[in-house]
Amino acid sequence: MLEFQRVCKLYESPAGTIRAVDDLSLKVDAGELVAVFGPSGSGKSTLLLLAAGLLQADAGTVCAHGKDLAKLPKREVLEYRRTTLGFVFQNFNLVPGLSAEENVALPLLLRGVHRNDANRRAQAALAEVGLTGRAKHTIAQLSGGEQQRVSIARALVGEPRLVLADEPTGNLDSDTGYAILDLLAELPRRHGVALVLVTHDARVAGYADRTLTMRDGALAPSEPAISADIGP
Repeated sequence: MLEFQRVCKLYESPAGTIRAVDDLSLKVDAGELVAVFGPSGSGKSTLLLLAAGLLQADAGTVCAHGKDLAKLPKREVLEYRRTTLGFVFQNFNLVPGLSAEENVALPLLLRGVHRNDANRRAQAALAEVGLTGRAKHTIAQLSGGEQQRVSIARALVGEPRLVLADEPTGNLDSDTGYAILDLLAELPRRHGVALVLVTHDARVAGYADRTLTMRDGALAPSEPAISADIGP
């Protein structure tokens, strides 16, 4: 589904070259939840941007469905993001003036789906995350946990094959965060998607099928499995 092969991403700074991603290889299969765990600045978000085709590697290859993203025309990379990927962000990234239903339907409308069909699919996605009764509410009328549920519904509505989640509980209280993690953990099993979740919280990483620890742009070798109390 998603494979990194000896990927490097470099940035120049006044202090010298920063190796944001350093000779990194990984593979994520359909139906698998993989957590990339590490402190701020370890390269986790850069990894997600590379997986989304929003950054291009300086060395190595990033492949999705066996295709090297760097070799695809821009229009095909855009189509990959529109039809294959779902995104869940720490800050939700919802449109404030729209209702929950309109936020979820928006990616479909941008793909040319008829409004009636887009609204129907948005309602179904909101029902799946437990927000049937909140579909017509604006974002300002929703709690943080409800907003993140809208974000997850938006990520799912296009039937993606890969979901990327960047610190999805970072702005939520503990109890709400656990509820969101329970919901995310079900996605690979219920939808067969590959889910890559990046986090600096060991308790969040404990929800994953597999945890990879990242330090200074590289995956730490021979890292023991993370054991965490994942309950409140």
